Amino acid sequence: MTTWTSDELERIAAADELEMVPVRRDSTPRAPVPVWVVRDGHDLYVRSFRGTAGTWWRTARATRQGHVRSGGIDKDVTFVEVTDEDINDRVDTAYRVKYGHYGGAYVDPMLASRATTLRLVPR
Repeated sequence: MTTWTSDELERIAAADELEMVPVRRDSTPRAPVPVWVVRDGHDLYVRSFRGTAGTWWRTARATRQGHVRSGGIDKDVTFVEVTDEDINDRVDTAYRVKYGHYGGAYVDPMLASRATTLRLVPR
């Protein structure tokens, strides 16, 4: 697996949204979906606002392959499920810090969706 460059991390983390395009089992891309993205160290994370019912998330979890666009970066990625509670705690904090100005109606569902945390690994 490859890693994000410092420039890619900074540009994506600074963007408000990331365009998520998971690949279906038949190798066709789903329609792009805007999602919130946060950075923790050298990694980028996303969660499903709709929890495990989120269609893009179910596709990403099933195939583990997709494409993202954000901050001028266009990259194929592998989706890696995150179950580590320490990482999820830091991702919660990152969501609160980055998106807290949107209020609880938007941030609270992201915090409640810990089970959908995916790490984006560039390919």
